[in-house]
Amino acid sequence: MAAPSGHDAMTTKDLALPAPTERPAALKARRQLKMARSAHAYVRGNTKNFYDWLDGSLGRSLPAGPPVWICGDCHAGNIGPIASAKGTISIQIRDLDQTVIGNPAHDLIRLGLSMASAARGSDLPGVTTARMMEQIVEGYEQSFAPAADAEDELPAVVQAAMKAAHKRTWKDLARERIEDTTPTIPLGKTFWPLSDEERAAVESLFATDAGRRLVTGLRSREDDAVIDVVDAAYWVKGCSSLGLLRCAVLVSVGGKKGELCLIDIKEAMPALAPHDREVPMPADHAERVVQGAWHLSPALGDRMLAAKVLDRPVFVRELLPQDLKFDVADLTCDEAMKLARFLATVVGKAHARQMDEPTRKAWQQELDAHHSKTLEAPSWLWASVVDLLATHEKAYLEHCRVFATEARPA
Repeated sequence: MAAPSGHDAMTTKDLALPAPTERPAALKARRQLKMARSAHAYVRGNTKNFYDWLDGSLGRSLPAGPPVWICGDCHAGNIGPIASAKGTISIQIRDLDQTVIGNPAHDLIRLGLSMASAARGSDLPGVTTARMMEQIVEGYEQSFAPAADAEDELPAVVQAAMKAAHKRTWKDLARERIEDTTPTIPLGKTFWPLSDEERAAVESLFATDAGRRLVTGLRSREDDAVIDVVDAAYWVKGCSSLGLLRCAVLVSVGGKKGELCLIDIKEAMPALAPHDREVPMPADHAERVVQGAWHLSPALGDRMLAAKVLDRPVFVRELLPQDLKFDVADLTCDEAMKLARFLATVVGKAHARQMDEPTRKAWQQELDAHHSKTLEAPSWLWASVVDLLATHEKAYLEHCRVFATEARPA
């Protein structure tokens, strides 16, 4: 494979971009800024404290749900349209960094907190938050019913995302991700230079049989198609994952007259979500992520590969134009409740497909047993969300105070 040439005329100094050795400090500042943008952004980027605070307050009173693969970081932004290797589009969990075999109640609480913080950001009344928790439970329990595969009317937010997903092409993805459709990845705010060692390791990955199969497995590509790494860069993306090794790789398939594809390589780290210690999981963190994806989001799992880059566990997938997030900003009361119900249904189906019938019934009975007298939702869900919402709000304001102090000119 030929070494990428798109950056030959530019140096890190010319572009005022961090060199590989300068990344940690720059990424720490970037992460602090992202988390200071809103309370909802703070919730999304604060998975570790979520579990610490949950365990310290109400964790011991949660039901011991059946051990299944859970998302582990089940906020609204981690659910959305996903395209399968065959091109079919469905709504599934789209981020599995934190996936473990654990308690499904954790996904419900994380989703509830996410929707509650989004409602606060949209200035919706507290009554809406209470009704959203009811909708989350109803949608989740509905997914365990025999007719769970029947599609309800999609919320407007979901309809808009699905419509956009069906219309999108590779040029749309290129315009958003790499700002150009020429076969280079322009360095700048989103993409930083790789070290020579990192670049060589990335190229070596796609010389393996597994790397080739990942690239040729989509869109009926020929198994023996010529594959070349055209360009690669460090990808500044995400929030809680900022600081990990992450690369965007532009790969050509089929020679000069072939097609381009954009590959995402992301370092896998130990999960922060508590896992069931009685059920074995892959020891390799990338293998864990891929296994979780197969169980929770088959459309995504079939497009993923666990590998090593510079002895670090990474998971690799081709990005498709149809992979999108939902926009949960500026929701109305009606939109918030419908979206909460729908997302809970998606999560419930991902959990339910891993359970046999007796386990499903036992888990449903456990959920039904703890409904409060004033709210059609388990008391542990409502109490956890309220407690965590207050804790996150306080921590968010303190984060902003520290950030503002550190950012103030001397």
